[in-house]
Amino acid sequence: MRKTATLGLGGNIGDPPASMAAALRMLDATDGISVSAVSRLYRTPPWGKTDQDWFFNCCAIVETSCAPRALLDACLDIEKRLKRKRRERWGPRIIDIDVLTFDDLEVREDGLIIPHPHMHERAFVLLPLTDIAASMELRGEPVSQWAARCDSAGIEIASEDGKWWKETGA
Repeated sequence: MRKTATLGLGGNIGDPPASMAAALRMLDATDGISVSAVSRLYRTPPWGKTDQDWFFNCCAIVETSCAPRALLDACLDIEKRLKRKRRERWGPRIIDIDVLTFDDLEVREDGLIIPHPHMHERAFVLLPLTDIAASMELRGEPVSQWAARCDSAGIEIASEDGKWWKETGA
């Protein structure tokens, strides 16, 4: 049975849009996973650890026959294949892929919490998620309402639409 999940992608080392596009294409080519929607690309100031380059962020909707842990494992495998190095929390990275939601499931396992526990606080997640899932309920309210209340200072739209990932890189 196919399930719907949302993912958050970001990065600030090298060519983040190309890395994110490659990650989305790799996800779409993975058995049991198909990318059904991608947000516009956003350029965002660093969050948490602020003494680093700006990020690029987007969100995606995927349809999957995978279980939540298997989807996370696929995302982590793609990060590894794209040479992600985990050095410090909230630090610079070539690619980051987070599982934000998975249907209406709540999951609390070692290394996997769904819905993502901080997504409702982060404009770099909420603005792109609004592009593709504005009415999705998060903590009892639509994503669009969370996005309207968040501090989005400095965030810039970096693509016209959600087709950028098919046009970036090879």
